[in-house]
Amino acid sequence: MANAGRVTVDGGDMMRYAEYSPTTNPRSDADTDRRLGGTLIAVGLGVAAAGFAGRYAFQLWKPLGQVFSETVRKMPSSAFSSYYKGGFEQKMSKREASLVLGISPVSTKTKVREAHRSIMVLNHPDKGGSPYLAAKINEAKDLLDKENRR
Repeated sequence: MANAGRVTVDGGDMMRYAEYSPTTNPRSDADTDRRLGGTLIAVGLGVAAAGFAGRYAFQLWKPLGQVFSETVRKMPSSAFSSYYKGGFEQKMSKREASLVLGISPVSTKTKVREAHRSIMVLNHPDKGGSPYLAAKINEAKDLLDKENRR
């Protein structure tokens, strides 16, 4: 390693051999172990401090959590529901019929039939469905079919 850290050029402009040697001294295993041990101790102390801080925060904010829980309980459950709240109207309207079938009130006749068929497959009385719901589904289909004929 006579040419440590330098490029050796043999002859004219042609470079034949290049050698690189780091100039820093390699660390011993004991030094590496000492640094690793210090790092692990620092990480452990950080995790312990975070745990104690979290425990203190939970104890401090426990009344706040109770207030939050009570507020959530007081909120109406229908506010988070995507389902239609309420029963059926006495006389079915076009809006209610479209809600029952899950389609737009201005849907085409084929769309109404497809929606009716898919819902009736799931709610047919012969398959364990409710006869009342089946009647309402049929009423919704009839109403929307009648509206689309005009």
